[in-house]
Parts: sequence; C-alpha cells; structure tokens
Amino acid sequence: MSKEKKQFETEAIRTQLERTEFLEHTSPLYLTSSFVFEDAEDMRASFTEEKERNIYSRFTNPNTTEFVEKVCRMEGAEDGYAFSTGMAAIFSTFAALLDSGDHIVSARSVFGSTHTLFTKYLPKWHIETTYFDINKPETIESCITSKTRILYAESPTNPAIDIIDLELLGDIAKKHNLILIIDNCFATPYLQQPIKYGAHLVIHSATKLMDGQGRVLGGVAVGNADLIREIYLFARNTGPALSPFNAWTLSKSLETLAVRVDKHCENALKVAEFLENHPKVNWVKYPFLKSHPQYEVAKKQMKLGGNIVAFEVKGGIEAGRSFLNAIKLCSLSANLGDTRSIVTHPASTTHSKLSEADRLEVSITDGLVRVSVGLEHVDDIIGDLEQALG
Repeated sequence: MSKEKKQFETEAIRTQLERTEFLEHTSPLYLTSSFVFEDAEDMRASFTEEKERNIYSRFTNPNTTEFVEKVCRMEGAEDGYAFSTGMAAIFSTFAALLDSGDHIVSARSVFGSTHTLFTKYLPKWHIETTYFDINKPETIESCITSKTRILYAESPTNPAIDIIDLELLGDIAKKHNLILIIDNCFATPYLQQPIKYGAHLVIHSATKLMDGQGRVLGGVAVGNADLIREIYLFARNTGPALSPFNAWTLSKSLETLAVRVDKHCENALKVAEFLENHPKVNWVKYPFLKSHPQYEVAKKQMKLGGNIVAFEVKGGIEAGRSFLNAIKLCSLSANLGDTRSIVTHPASTTHSKLSEADRLEVSITDGLVRVSVGLEHVDDIIGDLEQALG
C-alpha cells in the first residue's frame, strides 16, 4: 500500500492490498484461520516478529490490515487494531493500558456499556473512574490525581449530543502527562480528527456510520504506535479480533463514507431546523444549529454536524412513548448511523433502569428523543416525525 498522502476520499477508495497474480480490481476475501510457512526458519522468524507477516487471523489478516490502514490514514494515526465490536475496542484499550490502582477521568456523558465497564467491571481490578460534567470543562483538572493515567470523552456525546473542546482536552492531557482517548464514533474521521487536537488514541464503533448500512459489527482503535503495540499484544492473547469478512465489508463501506456522511448531515440539519420550530418540541440539540450551547466549538473542530439529532418532546416519558408508537417510516432500533432513519426514546428504553436523577446527570430528560437521520428523502423523514408529533 502506497504511503503517499492523498485527499480523504481518495485514501478511502484507493488504500488497498497489493494485487495478487490474478490482478483483481478490488481486494479479495481472505477467509482463512491461519497462514503457512516456507520452512522452520521462516516459522521461527515469524513468531519472534523478525518478519512482519500474517500468522493467524486472531493476530492479523490481510482484510483487517487493509481496513485498519484506511482508518489510520483518515485519522492521521500511526497504527491501529481492529476488533469484533466497538465495545471490544473500548474494553481492550483500557485493559491493555491500565494497571491495578490506576485512575480514569472521564466525561459523565458516555455510552451506557462504557459506563458499566467503568463502574462494574474495572473496579474489580481496583481501577477507579471520576466523572466530570461535559458542560463544565473547567472542573476537569480538579478530578486528576497522582494515579490518573487516562482522560476519556465522547464528542458528540450519546445520546444528548453535547460537544467538548478537543483542543482543551489535548492541552490538559499534555500538561498532566495523561493518555487522551476519544470515542469519535458519532463524528467519524470524515468530520473530525481528534489526533489533530492532541488525542493519543481514537476509538470507533465501526458498526455505526463506518458500515452505514446496518450489516456488520466492528470496532477499531488507532493512534500512537507505542500504545497500539500494547493493545495489539493484549488482543492477540485475548481474542477480540475482527473477522476477515466484516473487515472486508467495512473496508468497502469506507469507500463511500464521505459521500454518505455529507448527505446524512444535510438531512440532519434540515430535520433539526424543522424540529426547532415545532410547537410540541421544547428544545433541539444539533451541533450545527446556532442554538446549540457548544455551537462555536463544534464549528471549530467538526466539518459538519453529523447525523444525530436530539430533541425533547413536550409531555415527558408518556409523550415519548406515544411518539415512538406513532412512527411509521422511521425504524425503532437500538442501532444508529444506518441508511434508514432510526428513532429512540432513551428514558423508556436504553436508560430506563437509571433513576430520573441519574438520567438528568447525563442530560437525558424524560422527553428526550434521539434521531439517527438516514438517507431517505428528507421530506419523507420530516413528514413521519411531523405526523408522529401529532
């Protein structure tokens, strides 16, 4: 694969494996569990890593290599590793880099499974987490202790679509010698590259916009080569590797990421503008609406606003349930980043086990609705939301 730097869309399409003797136009699938060696010396040198080559698909595979190389080029990263899911990427990253007694400082507004990892599982190994309010970044440094090793955040957040200044996080991480890890799933590397602002690692659930069609699961972590080396060694021994078929699918999906996300963002902005003027909506959050509290920050670090719109329907939990029951075109699903528009009411579904006070701490009000705006004609998306609102 050529190392010459090209424009984003060209990198997404033209970064691929060397052609075989069959001169295929697109990379073939390598559906093999293992690879053979020429002789005993080749096998010895391969296992001692004197040679860089494929040994076993739990370690590396040509298809996962191509996918990772594309994401690295898109994010401006040195190296990466691909995982079976986004959560496998998150867990493996923290497990590989943290020791017993270490401390994490994280934005409170994180994905529910990430929150469970921080509060239920990592404490088993005496790894503690302190949360900060994403809307009060001035409090971050007061959370840092002598044991803090990682600073972590999502931007935009799930599901309230809050934004945090990545440059500020980069400065704090540098000042305190912390590893800055950013979940960039909602923005994708097309809209935002956290490494430019000081992030050491960037994580994605490739299941979302990277695939973009609701077909496969996948995750990826990219960034500093020394850190990725530790993550690779952990994953090589624990087995959360991405399958070759899913890697091949995701690599093909990245070829259309830019054109898809452009349209997602165009539709999402129109949906947000419609909702902002609807009498049954209290408020709307979308990064590129001027009414968003962090609008200026979003404009500084994002190319466009993404495909997720959050809004509060008047009437609380029951109004949210009624809204979902009235939906006809959009899907009711836990996924996002699909070609198909998806609506979710977190208070009665994904976050229903939390108390109201706990939900409010992460900006999830009783009437909050998250819309993953798809690629249908925007008039049809808006028409469905309008009739569901009544």
